[in-house]
Amino acid sequence: MPDILLDYLFSVQTAILIAVIFLGKSTIRFVPQNRAYVIERFGKYNRTLEAGIKLVIPIFERVAHDRSLKEQAQDVPSQGAITKDNISLTVDGVLYFRVIDPYKASYGVEDYVFAVVQLAQTTMRSEIGKMELDKTFEERDQLNSNIVRAINEAADPWGVVVLRYEIKDIVPPASVMSAMESQMRAERERRAKILESEGDKQAAINRAEGDRQAQVLAAEADKAEQILRAEGEAQAIRAVADAQAEALRKVGDAAKTIEGQAAMQLDLATKAIAAKHAIARESSVVLLPDSGTDAAAIVAQAMSIINKTKVTGVEQ
Repeated sequence: MPDILLDYLFSVQTAILIAVIFLGKSTIRFVPQNRAYVIERFGKYNRTLEAGIKLVIPIFERVAHDRSLKEQAQDVPSQGAITKDNISLTVDGVLYFRVIDPYKASYGVEDYVFAVVQLAQTTMRSEIGKMELDKTFEERDQLNSNIVRAINEAADPWGVVVLRYEIKDIVPPASVMSAMESQMRAERERRAKILESEGDKQAAINRAEGDRQAQVLAAEADKAEQILRAEGEAQAIRAVADAQAEALRKVGDAAKTIEGQAAMQLDLATKAIAAKHAIARESSVVLLPDSGTDAAAIVAQAMSIINKTKVTGVEQ
């Protein structure tokens, strides 16, 4: 009997210990960082537990949803889209989003990941349909921003915010790719020709500028040479004029004296005689002045003529 009682007590203690452990484990919950537990009481939403040690009433309450608050990346499968100019494209991307309201993410939609991905696909098709083919390549950042804005407007009731959307690849049809390659090749050739012509133009401008500068420098050098020559000639003329003026001044000063006048008369007479001798040597006809009535003067002139005649005859 005592053994049975001991066994019974031991089994009861074991059951109580197991129950305490179970209740303790069910009551104390450790919520990890960047996660949130949605608690339901009797099947109805009660509260949201954030990171830390939390208490949950066993049996009456349960963790209905475990939501991650971290940023999540989700591939958006490839899909067809038609641009504004009726070109069919194959587009895929990647979506980055985060749960900001665990309550809405749990009760606002059945599967918020699936819903966000589907919304991203439909929004991407809609946005691409508003753009032409060339714009989808040139304005990819704008396209991504438009998709993010449209998704956030629609996903607000789900407690999800889309942080960014990136288009990974845009694949047009093969015919369009070939046409685009031809266009790019033609554009590169056009740019090369433009650059070559710009180089030739710049070279011609440089040559013309060099020739112009050379002509300017040559003209400036010739001008400087002419100025220097003119200045030299002007200085020479001034020097000659100064010398002549000085000589005339000295002659004038001498002419004011009696000796100077006599010297001038002698000089004039000497020059007159020399002139007559020159005329007699060059011509056989001699014109006598009207003033030659003085006998001595006439005899002197006659003797001069005879002597000149004799000299001429001897020479002949």
